[in-house]
Amino acid sequence: MIPAIINIKAVEQVGDYALHLSFEDGTAQTVDFKPFLSLSRHPDIRAYLEPSRFAAFRIEHGELVWGDYDLCFPIADLYQNRLVPDSTLEKAA
Repeated sequence: MIPAIINIKAVEQVGDYALHLSFEDGTAQTVDFKPFLSLSRHPDIRAYLEPSRFAAFRIEHGELVWGDYDLCFPIADLYQNRLVPDSTLEKAA
């Protein structure tokens, strides 16, 4: 069950496009953003495949963001490590 309020308290880059997220309730997830970025057709999102741009993330008000909220994700999706539906990944394979 997802808590009513979820905040990220820490983030660490652990791979080219993988971030280890620690949430205030003690839950932790290692989220691989590469499938989401690679499958996107939008050039502004694909721009985050540039390693230095991807690495410029930060936590703001308990959320993970890049730029001026140029790239951000629903906190519940990060908490469940579900950025891309399984059906989308199966189609891409």
